Amino acid sequence: MFTGIIEDLGLVKNLKTELDNLHVTIESKITSALKIDQSVAHNGVCLTVIGINNMCYTVTAIKETLDKTNLNSLKINDIVNLERAMKLGDRLDGHIVQGHVDQTACCISISEKNGSWVFDFEYDSSLNNITIEKGSITVNGVSLTVVNSKSNAFSVAIIPYTYEHTNFKNFKVGMEVNLEFDVIGKYVARLNAKR
Repeated sequence: MFTGIIEDLGLVKNLKTELDNLHVTIESKITSALKIDQSVAHNGVCLTVIGINNMCYTVTAIKETLDKTNLNSLKINDIVNLERAMKLGDRLDGHIVQGHVDQTACCISISEKNGSWVFDFEYDSSLNNITIEKGSITVNGVSLTVVNSKSNAFSVAIIPYTYEHTNFKNFKVGMEVNLEFDVIGKYVARLNAKR
């Protein structure tokens, strides 16, 4: 489980394809605190550490993950949002995040608002995921509050701290991002659909 509060930005140092899998090597300040088999969220995708070498560690994304997330478009020197799994008993500063990306979305607009930013995203509503006004959403692993909720789009407001300490500062219109919808909302929607 994660909180959606980003700990560090990782630098993609190496990408190696093996059959349908992609091994991703990341350089990060948190590497020294990691262990083999530990879970780390990368742009909101929970992956297992399989190797550690100095300030770099390696994780593997399987075909299912590559098909459903933006990890399939990673390039050397890309910056990814990183968060280690939360410890039981810690404060939950964001919201409950599983690290299981539901789908991707496209950034359709970015506007600066006198010291903050508003990002607009559009997603495929045929997958039955929903947002609600003032509800939680995870975008590339960042816990955020939804504004302007529509059936296939929403906006989020980004404060300067979040902008500087996540990869939001690298977002461009047309960019694909990972979405994890609120887990409680997903269960409520599923129960409601069964009625």
